[in-house]
Amino acid sequence: MSPRKSDSRDRMILSAAALLREYGASATSIDRVLAHSGAPRGSVYHHFPGGRTQLIDEAVALAGDFIAGLIDAAMQADDPVDAVDAFFALWRDRLVESDFRAGCPIVAVAVETNDDAPQLVVSAAAVLARWQEALAALFVRHGLTEERSRRLGTFVIAAVEGAVIMCRAERSTAPIEAAAAEIHDLLLHTLRDRRGAEPGESRP
Repeated sequence: MSPRKSDSRDRMILSAAALLREYGASATSIDRVLAHSGAPRGSVYHHFPGGRTQLIDEAVALAGDFIAGLIDAAMQADDPVDAVDAFFALWRDRLVESDFRAGCPIVAVAVETNDDAPQLVVSAAAVLARWQEALAALFVRHGLTEERSRRLGTFVIAAVEGAVIMCRAERSTAPIEAAAAEIHDLLLHTLRDRRGAEPGESRP
């Protein structure tokens, strides 16, 4: 059976996302993506008329959708603390499995200037905002106010991303384990206080 026409396109997007995780945006060239994916060179501008910028933008979207899907699945959990614990565990496992080489492809794009393709930073910001909003919705669902939920959503994403960077630098899981433990305790206390509030009482 011959491969589907979209196979090379899909392989290139997956490869671009993998390369972003390890090498960053500036080092994710078309040549590197082709070598990693095994896709034919002639398919590049057929599938990505916008060239490298379009390819990276679609890789960012793919990675963003993947993590958003995990957060959306976690929203169904009975215990939001367990859900956030699992979120940290996912990133810890990815670090260990890659021998601390792979970080977050969204951050890889966000921290670079990308003067020739400013839309990439906009795309990265949109993905990070989507993750924060999904976590905020999880906390609202479990009784926190919208304002507090937004702050916590931002804090969780900032803690995860910062910890991933530190883990890669130190080649150790200690930073993400410390961040996970602190946020675990914070959520336990926050949700316990909320559940202990009197009916009708508003807490921040």
